[in-house]
Amino acid sequence: MGKGAFMEMDVGFRLRMVRLRHELSQRTLAKRAGVANATISLIESGNTSPSVSALKRILAGIPMTLGEFFSDELPGMKSEVFYRAEALTEISGGEGISYRQIGSAKAGHVLQILHETYQIGADTGMIMLQHEGEEGAVILSGQLEVTVGESTRVLGAGDAYYFNSREPHRFRNAGNQVCILVSSCSPPTF
Repeated sequence: MGKGAFMEMDVGFRLRMVRLRHELSQRTLAKRAGVANATISLIESGNTSPSVSALKRILAGIPMTLGEFFSDELPGMKSEVFYRAEALTEISGGEGISYRQIGSAKAGHVLQILHETYQIGADTGMIMLQHEGEEGAVILSGQLEVTVGESTRVLGAGDAYYFNSREPHRFRNAGNQVCILVSSCSPPTF
């Protein structure tokens, strides 16, 4: 089983557990999230892998952030200060996208830092992301096409972005190599 298949099963399993914990039927969650009834079933069974924007939309129906959804730190645990690379919490970003969160998404955190990886051609999706807060990043390698509102720019290693997240935005690997960046968002939205 490849890493992609594992991630899809993991997302489906987590979604089912979260939905049941909140005592929601698939139909109710679909209605709250504004998605087709079959969508929740397809994700939970591992038959489809949602895009970042689609998963955020579904989780908004609970409501829950992506960070809370993927965080494996249990309530009441002492916060860490230092994190080894392998200890970062993997947040599924959809096909070809990896978000690795520093720390957990515990209530009260005002800052979220992610190590992001976009495989060649990876895209956050046609539906633009939009949420409260501000975000910024520095590209470490590769090229990332960033669209904010009506503006689009391709950024390379050393380039950066910073914007108000209420502006509709989208990210896409525009190059011929993997794109890696470190981003920050306040307040946490994943």
